[in-house]
Amino acid sequence: MVHENKFFLRRWEAALLFGVGFALLMGAWLTGQQKALAEQMVRLHVVANSDSAEDQAVKLRVRDAVLDRAEPWLEAASTQEEALDILAAHLPELAQAGAEVVGEGVPVTASIAQDAWFPTKEYEDFALPAGKYTALRITLGEGEGQNWWCVVFPPLCLGSVSETAAERAGNFSEDQVRLITGESQGYVVKFKAMELWDEFSSWLEGG
Repeated sequence: MVHENKFFLRRWEAALLFGVGFALLMGAWLTGQQKALAEQMVRLHVVANSDSAEDQAVKLRVRDAVLDRAEPWLEAASTQEEALDILAAHLPELAQAGAEVVGEGVPVTASIAQDAWFPTKEYEDFALPAGKYTALRITLGEGEGQNWWCVVFPPLCLGSVSETAAERAGNFSEDQVRLITGESQGYVVKFKAMELWDEFSSWLEGG
């Protein structure tokens, strides 16, 4: 009986080690995939004044106004670096686009945020994994409502209804397009696994 228990524990330990090893490999692969995506895009982060229904509605209108204002400028961009240069040069105009929606009395600021963390996010015809991205951040008023929205480059959130995310994905590889559009089976599950992996890694680092 003792021998059998020891054998069972050894098998259990081996299974645990295998699971941990697989998780490490999968986590590293997923992190690499996310970083590759992040190097090719600029996210849009609109931070609402608060989480009230009114401020949340305003946030959506500001999102649309900023995307519309940025679209013609970004037509000349073919890389993330070019897009960031263009956006940085037009930050006052982007803030003004938001201010026109918000109205008087609520300040609006526009900035470029490096290493901004986004959770896994599903959109109408694509999804993006959790991780750090470079973002155009629009802050409304007190900025006490935390909101994560869309992609300003490439224009994944600006196409007509007939266009697909794949058609608007710019320089993404075929594998990356399949990953974010769901053609790669279980993509949201993979992204959620990535999010859990980031949290686990942060825990290990004592963050």
